[in-house]
Amino acid sequence: MRLDELGQGETAEITEVLGNDVLASRLMEMGIIDGEPITMIGKAPMGDPIEFSVQGYRISLRKTEAARVQIARTKEC
Repeated sequence: MRLDELGQGETAEITEVLGNDVLASRLMEMGIIDGEPITMIGKAPMGDPIEFSVQGYRISLRKTEAARVQIARTKEC
């Protein structure tokens, strides 16, 4: 499953950042790393960008950026 498919309020575990380019490196520098839980907070009115909570802070990603992150859904706390 991809991060851009996560529903509002749902939590998942990051399993992989796809690619080996500057964007993949930047996502990992922002805390998008394997094993980290991530929660979808909400979307902008037109659906892009998407806001997430990861490692205790909030981050907004474009749909194309979020689509590069593979996740495994977890139960909500």
